[in-house]
Amino acid sequence: MTEALIVIDMQESFRARPLWETTDNPDVIQNVRRLVDAARNAGKIVIWFLHSEPGTGGVFDPASGFVRLMEELVPADGEPVLTKVVHNAFTGTDLQHRLTVAGVRGVTVCGLRTEQCVETTARVASDLGYDVTFVTDATATHPIPHRDAPEDQTVAELLADPRTLSAADVVARTEYALAGRFATIKTVAEVEKE
Repeated sequence: MTEALIVIDMQESFRARPLWETTDNPDVIQNVRRLVDAARNAGKIVIWFLHSEPGTGGVFDPASGFVRLMEELVPADGEPVLTKVVHNAFTGTDLQHRLTVAGVRGVTVCGLRTEQCVETTARVASDLGYDVTFVTDATATHPIPHRDAPEDQTVAELLADPRTLSAADVVARTEYALAGRFATIKTVAEVEKE
């Protein structure tokens, strides 16, 4: 079976936000790099994604200069870097076409944020019939504010708010929701042994 690794939103936009200091997985960049190396060594296709919000004036607006891969992560020759403007990597991109043309039946997903773009991509991939592997320790996320929290809440206020959903709870919920339904949950070490 031909397989692909989809690396989602490992971009400087996240490090440009104050929320980056709350990232739950300080090893995410190193773990993504390990996963990319394992995919390349196994002859898998590697496809990179960036999230873009043109015209917003924020860190995901290409005009900000932050919509680029983190400097520690470098695509190899021939590895496409695609841009998406929604949460999943399929809608509005030619990802499904690329995978179909290459004969890909299995995808592994990693990147930022665990419960947002990575989980959403895993769910859509599953719905499209791909065998999906979700590598949790090659993802990262942040605490999520309560729906009634003010939009201008500082990081300190976010962390002090008892209604905030912790990153650990976000990750656990994501694994529970995906496992056995949409994806197989694995670690980087497990993927490296395959």
